[in-house]
Amino acid sequence: MILKQLKVDSGLIGEPTNCYIVQDEETKETIVIDPGGEVEKIIDMLNILEANLKYIYLTHCHGDHIGALKVLKEQKGGKILIHRFDAEGLYNKDISLTEYIGMEDVSLEADSRLDDGDIIHVGNLEFKVIHTPGHTAGGSSLYCEKEKLLFSGDTLFHGTWGRTDLPTSNFEDIMNSITNKLLVLPKDTIVYPGHGKSTMIGEELPIYCDLKPRGI
Repeated sequence: MILKQLKVDSGLIGEPTNCYIVQDEETKETIVIDPGGEVEKIIDMLNILEANLKYIYLTHCHGDHIGALKVLKEQKGGKILIHRFDAEGLYNKDISLTEYIGMEDVSLEADSRLDDGDIIHVGNLEFKVIHTPGHTAGGSSLYCEKEKLLFSGDTLFHGTWGRTDLPTSNFEDIMNSITNKLLVLPKDTIVYPGHGKSTMIGEELPIYCDLKPRGI
């Protein structure tokens, strides 16, 4: 497996978005996760890897994660994948917040709308879709058990969690997503978030254990 992390400028939010490129070395099949901006940087890396772009996976529909989507799709192909509850955000700026962060609307339809538990194959790599609502209603994470890695979007960050004061977001949902769906993964799973640095499930566990209600 080849994994590349690109920090891309994604509008007015003040911090770069982590765009990930994952490739199966044998087949060259490739998936791009969250192309938030700077499409030339993403395409250059795909060309260096001689990538056969199979999928463009969106952990959620916010503008800082989809900013390069339209041009990337036009120039390199690849099927657009997003959880069905966030698909509307690809053509509704009130949900994607593209105007708010100074970006053009994407106005695209997903090629496939995903559900919790769906499996994606990229060459010999297998990824499981985990529906992790909270930051958005259709937020999702992508888990590869074999490689012990998780792409968590804006659900789980190093030492904290995603915002829940935005359209379709909910604090209780994000806590449930993290504690009941992500922190149950093996402790040595590496977490690659939508912003900031990577972490591990084992490093994040103590934070959320302290937040859980304690029995009498």
